[in-house]
This record gives sequence, structure tokens and C-alpha cells, in this order.
Amino acid sequence: MARILVVEDDDTNAEVLERVLSRMGGHEVIVTEDATQVLARCRDGVGLVVMDVSLSNTHLDGRAIDGVRLTRLIRRRTAAPPPVLLLTAHAMRGDRERLLQLSGADDYVSKPIMDHHEFLRTVEGLLSRAEGRAA
Repeated sequence: MARILVVEDDDTNAEVLERVLSRMGGHEVIVTEDATQVLARCRDGVGLVVMDVSLSNTHLDGRAIDGVRLTRLIRRRTAAPPPVLLLTAHAMRGDRERLLQLSGADDYVSKPIMDHHEFLRTVEGLLSRAEGRAA
């Protein structure tokens, strides 16, 4: 079981992610869209961050911040940054590569997540790779 931080501003999506990760995956799940809390949780230690790209309600120091910028901050401000899995509903050709490069995230999944088992395989793969790096 890993501690997974879900950064999502849509309540329905957050609830689905929490259920899939906790009930199907057996993980401890923390859901927030508060950027300050995200950075603090990452410093305290989480196994994985599932990050929405859009984050329309998220602010840091009084300024709006999206998932791409917040992922870059996690990378810069965390001594041992956790893997980050980006989520977006606005997937177009070329977005995967562009968003991964811009953010420094580890992987990318389009929403809505249709295959929960495939999503969990992606999550488990990222967690396994992170454990291998830590060992």
C-alpha cells in the first residue's frame, strides 16, 4: 500500500480516483487542490502524485497555478520528489510528449479513465519504478 496524493479540482473526478485507488488498489489516498498543501505533502513523503493538468481553482501565493507548473515546483522544491502522473481531459495529438516535457512528470493519462484496471497498472508501474530508485 502506498500513500497517493490526488490533485484534482473536480469533485466527481476526485471521488472516482479516490475510489479506484483506495478500494481497487488498496492505497491510502489524500485528495486536495490546495497547492501549498500539495507541496507540503510531497515534502512529507507520498509514493505518487496523480495531477490534473487544468486545476482551475488552484492558487499559490495568490496566483493561479496549473498542474504543469505545480509539477515543476514539486520537482524543484522536494528533495526526493515522488513520481507524478498527469491527467487531462483535453488530450490532442502531441499533448502527451509536450506536457511530459513541460512538466517533468513521469507519465500521462487521458480523462475520463475508461479502464480502471489499466489505470491501476500504470500507477503500480510508477510506484515500482520509484521503489527501485529508492533502493
